[in-house]
Amino acid sequence: MSPESTGQNEHYISVARRRFRTWRGDRPFWAGLFTILGGAPIAYFPYADLHLGNMTLTMSTTAGAGSLIIGVLLITLGLTMWFHHIVRVFAGIAAILLALISIPVANIGGFLIGFLFALVGGALSISWAPGRPESEQAPSDEQPYEERPEAELQGAAAVPQQQGAEFDTAADADGGRHRAG
Repeated sequence: MSPESTGQNEHYISVARRRFRTWRGDRPFWAGLFTILGGAPIAYFPYADLHLGNMTLTMSTTAGAGSLIIGVLLITLGLTMWFHHIVRVFAGIAAILLALISIPVANIGGFLIGFLFALVGGALSISWAPGRPESEQAPSDEQPYEERPEAELQGAAAVPQQQGAEFDTAADADGGRHRAG
């Protein structure tokens, strides 16, 4: 290896971390994660066995199948938010509705843990919007106002300037309505 070769000196962990950061930034990652974390306790708790010494506490209920369906659907919606983010609004609304349905069906929404995670994940999915590429972003406020293109001007400043020196728009004692001559 020579000191001029820059690409080979990067560690594979930093490259993987950078790729994951790029992948995570292009989709509603946190919305999907919270939705998946909300679906897991909703699906798990009705079938869980709690062992306390020699005593086993089984939380099987008659609504176990409903809880399993809601939990699996929430996990599927979370994965949909990650891998098919174009339907993020539908997935967010469906996650919120399933979280609300899980309160009476699935042991108070997975003892409120799954309910809250699924509710936050659905809300994040609805509110997420993809970022614009750097070339399409609006100009920063640091750029002088006169240098901005006419298409970017808004409000009263969008009035086109008159060509020539026929009209003086400076504020004079007569209101700037006199002809320059």
